[in-house]
Amino acid sequence: MSLAEARRLLVEDPFLLLGVQLLDEADPTDEQVARRFGLDDEDLDWFGRPDESPRAEFLGDFAGFVVPVVIDDRIAYVHALAGERFVLAAHWGQDVLASGFTAQLCRERPRDAVATLFLLLQEGLATFRRATVRALLQVEELEDDMFEDRRPEQIYLLSQLRRRAALLHHSLLPYLQAVDDVVARRMTSSDFPAERQRLAQEFVRSARLVRTDIESLQDAARRALASYSSLIAGEQNGVINRLAIVSVIFLPLSFLTGFFGMNFTFLTDKLETRDEFWLLAVGLQIIALVAAIYVLHRTRIWRRLRDD
Repeated sequence: MSLAEARRLLVEDPFLLLGVQLLDEADPTDEQVARRFGLDDEDLDWFGRPDESPRAEFLGDFAGFVVPVVIDDRIAYVHALAGERFVLAAHWGQDVLASGFTAQLCRERPRDAVATLFLLLQEGLATFRRATVRALLQVEELEDDMFEDRRPEQIYLLSQLRRRAALLHHSLLPYLQAVDDVVARRMTSSDFPAERQRLAQEFVRSARLVRTDIESLQDAARRALASYSSLIAGEQNGVINRLAIVSVIFLPLSFLTGFFGMNFTFLTDKLETRDEFWLLAVGLQIIALVAAIYVLHRTRIWRRLRDD
């Protein structure tokens, strides 16, 4: 659809939904997107501007939103502008809401532009919900797998999922705060219709559920990382127990070996027969070995190693 045709439809049609695909790199000398559609409000200079932060505000006859949506593993932003007779949505690259939003339109059949706007906002939340559920299932699968067979790549995957949860939370939280502020102000207004209040309440309720899901994902990722650390700590404890057993056995033997390897008068002049050598050099080591094994058997180290 050409720009002239879009402007004509905005003037003539009683209700219109327009989707605008923007270039990835906008020329700063280009005219603002809102002005190109015949909307000369100075407060709309943010509409269609790249790298715009999430927002939600009412501007007299218009309601403007910058809606974060999840596409695969990245966050994109849809700029939505709604009046009494139209909804204008601008996005970059592929149509991020095409399939889900079109299906919702066919099922819900909104009566006016405001209902269509809330439907678009709900679809933006749905992308976060789907991404959160998908990541949560991956965390649970990894947690089950690492208890059966711990592998080094699992910690990398868990770190990625934890980072994804942080990205979802960091992208959605400012948007929800802006929407909550705007909706709270409009809900107290006497000229806000009851039907629109219902739509706003449903959106706020859905937003809180999505936020709770993301926080659950963060908790699950932290719990899985803590479980992985516990498994490593358990394996390290087993290694330390083995080293302790070896130390208890060989330290007395090393001491006896070092003691009888010294060249002092008693050893060189008094211990002359073979029987004395076997009795002191070998017999003491056997006694020390038996004593070390007895001590280990009476302590928790041996039982813990046996249990492992």
